Amino acid sequence: MKNEEYGNCKKMMGGLTDVPGILVGTAEDESGRTGCTVIICPKGAVPGVSVVGGNPGTMETDSIRPGTREELVQAVLLTGGSRYGLAAASGVMRWLYEQRISEVPLVPAAVIFDLLYAKGSNPPDAALGYAACQDANEGPVAEGNVGAGAGATIGKFYGEPMKGGQGTASIQIPGGPVVAALAIVNPLGDVWNHGHIVVGALRPDGEFVNQTRVMLEGVPSPLFSEMNTTIAVVATTAQLTKAEASRVATLAQDGMARAISPIHSQWDGDTIFCLATGSDTEYYKGDAAITVIGTAAAVVLEKAIIRGALAAQSRMVSNCTL
Repeated sequence: MKNEEYGNCKKMMGGLTDVPGILVGTAEDESGRTGCTVIICPKGAVPGVSVVGGNPGTMETDSIRPGTREELVQAVLLTGGSRYGLAAASGVMRWLYEQRISEVPLVPAAVIFDLLYAKGSNPPDAALGYAACQDANEGPVAEGNVGAGAGATIGKFYGEPMKGGQGTASIQIPGGPVVAALAIVNPLGDVWNHGHIVVGALRPDGEFVNQTRVMLEGVPSPLFSEMNTTIAVVATTAQLTKAEASRVATLAQDGMARAISPIHSQWDGDTIFCLATGSDTEYYKGDAAITVIGTAAAVVLEKAIIRGALAAQSRMVSNCTL
């Protein structure tokens, strides 16, 4: 993998598992058109969350908001299958219990809408969530048409959509913590990189529509555009409180907004979880640290979204009516 740098912030393996103590596992159904991704923290992590989409599908987000009990989470589930896919969380909980990681696991979850692409496949269930846990490891994270990204699509407001998927990225702040992100890229909008659309809605001639421009030109919108949502996890070795972790998740939304446009629509359930393992005890704390970590989270999330979109293009949406 080609090495990249953000100033003096050096990219590492390039994935969420660059944060020590984080495991990632994926599983797909037999058709390969839907699936789930589980992020496991065997020693627990301080959680945070930011939900900004107009149509979210989530579980346990209230339990991890600032002001609630300071409880660690052992896993986060990202899943396809719309709200039906939340059933996979019970399989994650069972696996965590069987491994004696927690007697009563706290497993926040978020979903994407992939039911039309899945074409009648059963949504992720407890068995698939359990299988994703069995697959979990600290090695390189798979990208593209895997896990919760198996049924993801991109660019669905105007034009023909392209395939979406799972992407990940990480950086090391010099003298500070590792910050990493994993994204399931399934937006209504297009994916942009340095001012150019790289994956998005297509015209009949195969060129990009540029949905933002078309929308602002007043072109009537389609009647149905509910097949969306980008969900993500950002993780860091820094020590954070729940309130700080939620603030980092909010700052990370900037990376989602740089990579996707239109974003946070009434048909997107955009949700970002933050996990702080606290293994980096030497890094400074306070407002400056939150700002730096949040800015880094936005950078790696932007990169993860672009990588996930590009990696997914090995499987196009052809022969699939959305």
